[in-house]
Amino acid sequence: MSPFTDVSVHAPVAGRRIALFAGAYNHISDGVALTLNRLVRYLEGRGAKVLIFAPTTNKPPALSHNGTLISVPSIPVPGRSDYRLSVGISRKGWSRLEAFEPDLVHIATPDYAGAQALKWAKSRQVPVVSSFHTHFTAYLKYFAEYNPLYRMDFLEDTAWRYGRWFYSQVEHIYVPSPSIGDMLRSHGITSGIRVWARGVDPLRFSPDHRSQKWRLAQGFDNDDVVVSYVGRLVWEKNLAVFADVLENLSTAGIAHKGLIVGDGPAQDTLKERLKDTVFTGPLEGKELATAYASGDVFLFPSDTETFGNVTLEAMASGLPTVCANASGSDLLVLDGKTGYLAPPRDTSAFLEHVSRLISDHHLRKTLGRAARERAVAFEWNNIMGHLASYYQEIWREFPGKHGDALSTSGSGRRIRKAVA
Repeated sequence: MSPFTDVSVHAPVAGRRIALFAGAYNHISDGVALTLNRLVRYLEGRGAKVLIFAPTTNKPPALSHNGTLISVPSIPVPGRSDYRLSVGISRKGWSRLEAFEPDLVHIATPDYAGAQALKWAKSRQVPVVSSFHTHFTAYLKYFAEYNPLYRMDFLEDTAWRYGRWFYSQVEHIYVPSPSIGDMLRSHGITSGIRVWARGVDPLRFSPDHRSQKWRLAQGFDNDDVVVSYVGRLVWEKNLAVFADVLENLSTAGIAHKGLIVGDGPAQDTLKERLKDTVFTGPLEGKELATAYASGDVFLFPSDTETFGNVTLEAMASGLPTVCANASGSDLLVLDGKTGYLAPPRDTSAFLEHVSRLISDHHLRKTLGRAARERAVAFEWNNIMGHLASYYQEIWREFPGKHGDALSTSGSGRRIRKAVA
């Protein structure tokens, strides 16, 4: 099913009970957490019951979560305390899971808690699906760069061996773009792959929210061309390229203004390098929508995305985008029509595209309008409807009390063999 096709009839989920296991749900406000919260809101809004298992912290939650959340014991990732590693499902968690009696287990993070949930579900013939949200091996590349004692080839091989073991046992793997599906297949993960793109609210993110008043409050003149970035300030987003491009624009005498929305461990270094750039910190709601629409060019050089929610939000806001030609962006950005794609880490290519857009007002507007038109096809309700149809496919085919009909084909044979 194409991610650009409207879903006029949503698959029924009323009365279904879904257990969702995630590595991030409310303790950090990143793309994964926001997507999963939106999924739970969609499912519960159509009569399903959802029980979420995810790490929490003692700090105030980064977002007000949807659904019932069961805390999973976890520890901070070394050097990146904003991310958490689960250390297993607690006794209380097991009790709640047993009492809930899900007819589907959806694992969004293949961590230790996810592996435990997989084993539990298989032992009870409950169907399991998984969604692929994080390009872990791409993140390992950056980890190895900043920690030279670690061997990248060993880390990557180990990650892919685990991935083949884990994903071979689920009924469906939901990937955010065809290129991510191709990547999984190239590493021996071949069965059950379905495309589940990410979505956008075209009313919330819209060119209508552009504000000269907001621009002036940030120190931008009406005629300034603002090159913006929105997202976590972490080096794995290729922020070194973003900084290089803005510095080279200044060296070349190309007038522009920089805007960075978000925070993270790379913030202090970026502020040292980009002294004339406006740093707003993290924004939400109307102010975030205004910040997007009040920019002129969106520069997002990350090559570690599985989709790129911020790119889609910028497109919906009417901005031409310059992105890495990598998974996620290669689904969203039509090169030369809605923006430009540059080879990952190729600063000169990013600089060329951004410079062209800065110097050509008509080109910016033309590509921005096309970007908006393309983004609207990814409206969230359509995207969630696709996932509901995939769930329904599982329930139709799976044997026993969890499905609509008994079946001896496909997933049913695999499960019975596994527990025999």
